Amino acid sequence: MLVVRPAGPADLDHLLELAILSGPGFTSLPEDPDQLVERLDLSRDSFAGRIDAQQRWYTLMLEESETGDVDGIGSVKAAVGLNRPFFSFRVVANAQSSPSLGIKLEQKTLVLVNECTGWTEVGSLFLKADRRKGGAGRLLSQSRYMLIGAEPELFSENVLAELRGVFTPDGACPFWDHVAHKFFPMEFDEADRMTGSTDKQFILDLAPRHPIYIELLPEPARAVIGKVHPQGVPAMALLESEGFRPNGLVDIFDAGPTVACGRDNIRTVRDARRLTVDIAEEVEAELPALISTDSVGDFRAVRQRAHILGETATLNRETADALKVRAGEIVRVKV
Repeated sequence: MLVVRPAGPADLDHLLELAILSGPGFTSLPEDPDQLVERLDLSRDSFAGRIDAQQRWYTLMLEESETGDVDGIGSVKAAVGLNRPFFSFRVVANAQSSPSLGIKLEQKTLVLVNECTGWTEVGSLFLKADRRKGGAGRLLSQSRYMLIGAEPELFSENVLAELRGVFTPDGACPFWDHVAHKFFPMEFDEADRMTGSTDKQFILDLAPRHPIYIELLPEPARAVIGKVHPQGVPAMALLESEGFRPNGLVDIFDAGPTVACGRDNIRTVRDARRLTVDIAEEVEAELPALISTDSVGDFRAVRQRAHILGETATLNRETADALKVRAGEIVRVKV
């Protein structure tokens, strides 16, 4: 059975493997053991409630219960932009016209902004290649919203997700090569590392102070603004199915899009029901349901069959054990 559970310090080897597999541009998964140790410690303390709610970064692992293999990761940052700025480029449309010539133009520019302070971010969604079919990605993605829905007061009313921008098969990033690198004269990996490990002062020091006219950029750069890395297309589809939409912001390094949705309008948050657990040897249900615990501290999630009658969800023993719940306790269920 696939189980989504909290990440902790013992997951370092698993997390490092996923970081290596994720490749360039996956800012939240650096191939740096020291940063990953800090992240896992932060995840442990976040689930335990040992730190201020807005500083929490919950990391989730997708585990095969029989083998203990970890095949994927997802995360929820309670709030971004509080300790370090959350920079983006906003794509701004500027209308210009000359009545005497009968000419109307719309010029688009990129403007550096820091607009999403305090918003919750869902991210770090990554699965091993052999797990990208059969519903594992949907389970992992939706588990983040089940986590938010368990205790929504711990999260912002606005939720965003950043998607990785376009890279070529040989690892080159057209937007970085033609635009961002002109302002940040370093390797992409170095800028990416500094984004995750510093206060981002270097961005404030070096980023363009004035709008960048998109029409003046080389075609390879123009073509990828707001576009998603091929590996991120399924993740974008999952986000859209939950109600997320592009909000006009793109990443300053790879031009990948940002999407956003109101917390209470996220489909899984909105539609999941709180039900009382009953346990039976066999459960009759037409289709599996998304089932999670009802608290952040003890969070676990699975996709298994549940028989729902009134305010009761009947689970089999294996499902109850995977969730670590007992009869009479509360779970959240989305059919």
